[in-house]
Amino acid sequence: MVDIKRLNASDDTFWDELEALLAWESVSDDAVFTTVKDIIHDVRHRGDEAVVEFTNRFDRMSVASMAELEIPMSRITASLDKIPADQLAALKLSAQRIRDYHQRQKQASWSYTEENGTMLGQQVTALDRVGLYVPGGKAAYPSSVLMNAIPAKVAGVEELIMVVPTPDGIVNDLVLAAAAVSDVDRIFTIGGAQAIAALAYGTETVPKVDKVVGPGNIYVATAKGMVFGAVGIDMIAGPSEILVVCDGQTDPDWIAMDLFSQAEHDEDAQSILLSPDADFLDQVQASIEKLLPTMEREEIIRSSLTARGALIHVADMAQAMTVTNAIAPEHLELSVDDPQALLPEIRHAGAIFMGRYTAEALGDYCAGANHVLPTSRTARFSSPLGVYDFQKRSSLIMCSAEGASELGKTASIFARGEGLTAHARSAEYRIKD
Repeated sequence: MVDIKRLNASDDTFWDELEALLAWESVSDDAVFTTVKDIIHDVRHRGDEAVVEFTNRFDRMSVASMAELEIPMSRITASLDKIPADQLAALKLSAQRIRDYHQRQKQASWSYTEENGTMLGQQVTALDRVGLYVPGGKAAYPSSVLMNAIPAKVAGVEELIMVVPTPDGIVNDLVLAAAAVSDVDRIFTIGGAQAIAALAYGTETVPKVDKVVGPGNIYVATAKGMVFGAVGIDMIAGPSEILVVCDGQTDPDWIAMDLFSQAEHDEDAQSILLSPDADFLDQVQASIEKLLPTMEREEIIRSSLTARGALIHVADMAQAMTVTNAIAPEHLELSVDDPQALLPEIRHAGAIFMGRYTAEALGDYCAGANHVLPTSRTARFSSPLGVYDFQKRSSLIMCSAEGASELGKTASIFARGEGLTAHARSAEYRIKD
């Protein structure tokens, strides 16, 4: 039996129990921090030589130079012919849907001119160069390549540098094919903290980037936190999460499998179901017991549901929305008849999947919206990765002689009030007598 927690939102102890359930701290410790700090220092000071050494050590490689760790563009292009036709078709379809969705996010420059001729506005420009980290090893994440690379290219990023570890020298053609259809410019087969450091500070071979995006293990996440400031980063993500709100009318097998879809990521992933129908919670529990033995990742799912999962009984949909906003989930499924009626009540969620037929898994791959989402309740103040993460904005101010004179009077008052005489006099020089 799966020992998944059962909570009741009407209990006096509910909110304390929910806080305890949601609590998650990074597994980064002093040893990880020290290791990452030393790697970053070494890469900053020894460049390519350090990256090669760390790659040989951690990825069981035996290369002599960075030249052996860059994949030629011809090899990247050739990967399109190496994968099965159905995989290539899926990649191209997903890429097009993601591109279409993100085209609508692109921001444009704007300006307006006041009556006295003063112009104000905003100029929007893309980042010059971005680094994309893609996890390697046993797992392949072509979807992460698409979700990170395509918005960058839509934004107008000129050069996209991808890094992906290839332990034992094994290159994944599906990942390379995803890079090809996403217009990635260069790929280096390096990973870990050394790859993040190479992207952040540059080496003789790896270009220094302006921002680093993409998921990774705890060493990668720790490195991203350490290099922030030298470069931008997308986020430091926690375990994957799903919150399903169901009125009790959806097939319980569907809901159980939706919960599994996140629980199978790893033991720290979190799957929660809210419903005002207590009998339905029992039905989903029964479906979990029935379906779990059929899953390839049964033990991971079992551990995740036992440690961090929950079936929560709420009094009604209004209470469900209150609990939802408190959780601020990465993925939110509204498995109800009229999901759009609930939207005005939802303030905090990374992505909202509406209706009984909209499985969260579609968003992971091919719906079109980005699957890089805020976790660990950060949806309270964060948004999905998008084109806007690869654009920056510059304010535009151009005063006419008349505008400078009028604004200078106001600026002078502020500046002298703050005791900044040079500010005041700089403005006063332009005031007409």
